[in-house]
Amino acid sequence: MRAPGSLAWTPALGRPDLLASPVAAALAAWEHREEVLVAEIDPAVADTAALVAAHGVPAAASANCVVVAGRRGEVERVATCVVLATTRADVNGLVRRALEARKASFLDRERAVADSGMEFGGITPLGLPHGWPVLVDAAVGAVDVVVVGSGLRRSKLALPGALVAQLPGANAVEGLGVPVGP
Repeated sequence: MRAPGSLAWTPALGRPDLLASPVAAALAAWEHREEVLVAEIDPAVADTAALVAAHGVPAAASANCVVVAGRRGEVERVATCVVLATTRADVNGLVRRALEARKASFLDRERAVADSGMEFGGITPLGLPHGWPVLVDAAVGAVDVVVVGSGLRRSKLALPGALVAQLPGANAVEGLGVPVGP
C-alpha cells in the first residue's frame, strides 16, 4: 500500500506513541491491523487544509470523522460520521434519520473529547466507544488509501478506504457526504 503525500508512513503497530490509547487498543485487536500506517505530523497541520498544503495529501484522499448526537424526546443517540474532506456530513438529513432523531447536531467539543478518549481534531473511527455507530460515506470506500486521524493531533493514519466500512460498528451509507463548494 502506498499512502498519499510526502509523510513518512510506517506500520501503526510499530508506533503506539503516535496513537491515542483507545485507537492503539482497537488496532491491536483488529484483523486488518497490518494494513494501517501512521505518520507523525506537526499538530499545527492536523486540519485537512493545512495537511494538504504542507504534505500534499489530496483532500479527496482525506477523511474527516465528526461526532454527532441526535435526540428524540429524552433519548439521545451518539454516532460518528466519516466523510471525505471534499464533502460535509448530511447531519440534518441522513444522519438525523439514521439516529431516529427529530434533531441532530455536532456533539459538544469537550464531551466528544472526554467520551472518545481522543483529541479534538484527531478523532478517528477506529477505537470509538462501544455502542457508537460509525456511519461511513460510501465514497470513502472507493478511495484506494484514505488518511484519517489517529486520535491525536500529532499524527495521521492511512488505510485502504474499503476497510473503513469494515471497522467495528461501521455501516456504509450512500450519499452521507454532501459535496462542498470549490
